[in-house]
Amino acid sequence: MKLKTNIFVAIAVVLSVFTQSCSKMGILGGGEKSPTTGMPYNSKEYGGFQHNSGYHQETGPGLVYIQGGSFTMGQTQQDVLSEWNNVPRRVTLPSYYIDECEVRNVDYLEYLYWLKRVYVSYPSVHKKALPDTLVWRNELAYNEPYVLNYLRHPAYAEYPVVGVSWEQAVEYCEWRTDRVNEQILIEKGILNPDPNQKDENNFNTDAYLAGKYIGSVKENLDNLGPDGEDKRPVRWNDGILLPKYRLPTEAEWEYAALGLVGNTSEERITSRRIYPWNGHWVRNENLKDRGKMMANFARGRGDYMGTAGSLNDGGDITMPVKSFWPNDYGLYCMSGNVNEWVADVYRPMSSQDVAEFNPYRGNVFTTLVRDSDGNVVEKDSLGRLRRRLQTDEELIGRKNYHTADNRNYKDGDVMSSIVDDGQWNNPDHQKGGSGRMYVHAKGGAKGEYSSLVTDETRVYKGGSWKDRAYWLSPSTRRYLGQREATDDIGFRCAMSHVGKPRKDEVKK
Repeated sequence: MKLKTNIFVAIAVVLSVFTQSCSKMGILGGGEKSPTTGMPYNSKEYGGFQHNSGYHQETGPGLVYIQGGSFTMGQTQQDVLSEWNNVPRRVTLPSYYIDECEVRNVDYLEYLYWLKRVYVSYPSVHKKALPDTLVWRNELAYNEPYVLNYLRHPAYAEYPVVGVSWEQAVEYCEWRTDRVNEQILIEKGILNPDPNQKDENNFNTDAYLAGKYIGSVKENLDNLGPDGEDKRPVRWNDGILLPKYRLPTEAEWEYAALGLVGNTSEERITSRRIYPWNGHWVRNENLKDRGKMMANFARGRGDYMGTAGSLNDGGDITMPVKSFWPNDYGLYCMSGNVNEWVADVYRPMSSQDVAEFNPYRGNVFTTLVRDSDGNVVEKDSLGRLRRRLQTDEELIGRKNYHTADNRNYKDGDVMSSIVDDGQWNNPDHQKGGSGRMYVHAKGGAKGEYSSLVTDETRVYKGGSWKDRAYWLSPSTRRYLGQREATDDIGFRCAMSHVGKPRKDEVKK
């Protein structure tokens, strides 16, 4: 009996080692042959060409899978401001992921703690990331307790972070990408946890993939190639690391907020929603919760939460991020609580300009900085790879784009100006960004003034605790400078999905 037990234990150990080895390879198609050459994939004997034929993208922490499709994006009710900046149009989105909830205070505090712990020689990095807690101040209101407590007191840990600019939100997304991918490598047994990272010696996904960060290696993958090395770091084509966390595009945010998957049958949308729920009202229609508010917003002038003993939405300011009912995608507070930054540069005519597939305004195309031999140059002082704008000379002959900065393409560039002053071919005017249409105009006390619409003006959506019901519609859009922050704008992250749009059709 003891002999049999020992045999079973030995078999279990062998299987465990084999399983860990296969897991570290990140290759799910071991033994498969190429239909082109007949040679085996993933075989050192045959040269080591690696192919992961069974790739399945894991869902990153905090994210919800959103199956893509077409929908009518844009205005769903009367344009009370007569801005005409959101004409309905049909667009299609690929599948993607988006955060279940708005980014919380505790999430952002974890980020701040990491910055202070790691960038010991660069305290300005931590300082630059700090939310502006003074956004709570009002000349004629006593909001000083929120200045002190809202971000850091544990009573508000589950509340959405505010006072964060668009630029700060983008930096948070970059940081989150690196921390999630670092943890994936730790869980795969490739890297050891390393709490002693300092300054430029910290895990950055791009730097790791480029061989500019080694880290505390536990055991790298088996190298099947002919270069003589037995082990190698993870590569992007292993399919182990996740794509970047980022801000959702305006189209992605609106599509996810509407949650049309809940009222669609065989490509027929039974009702075009105004809000993330069915109906034309903001109270719950189900028998159990009938009459309760569906979102945190201001019902009317001076009414932010109702009366004592009968609070309507129960939120004097913001509320915990999982308040109210999720929409049909399982997303919380896509209307109300806080407005949310999206990635897009604002233009009033974006609905007429952007592409029908995966629409987005804001592309600025960059490339890695390389030396004269074509090698990636060393990291910067924060441990990130250096990037630069692509030059127009590099893009000569391309048909799909001709310049790196496309934020003002078709709406703000020199060719879209209605002013004909013979300056179309003047390079200085063409490099002026949106100045031709939006930024500079003659007049004013100093001879010129600026419009609110520039290449650094970003869209935010969703309505907030201090907004009226009109702004709760996911179709409404407003804008603010990317360096500005308020007490009613937060954000959530998104991630691209790679592969088939139907997640259930991917091999597992």
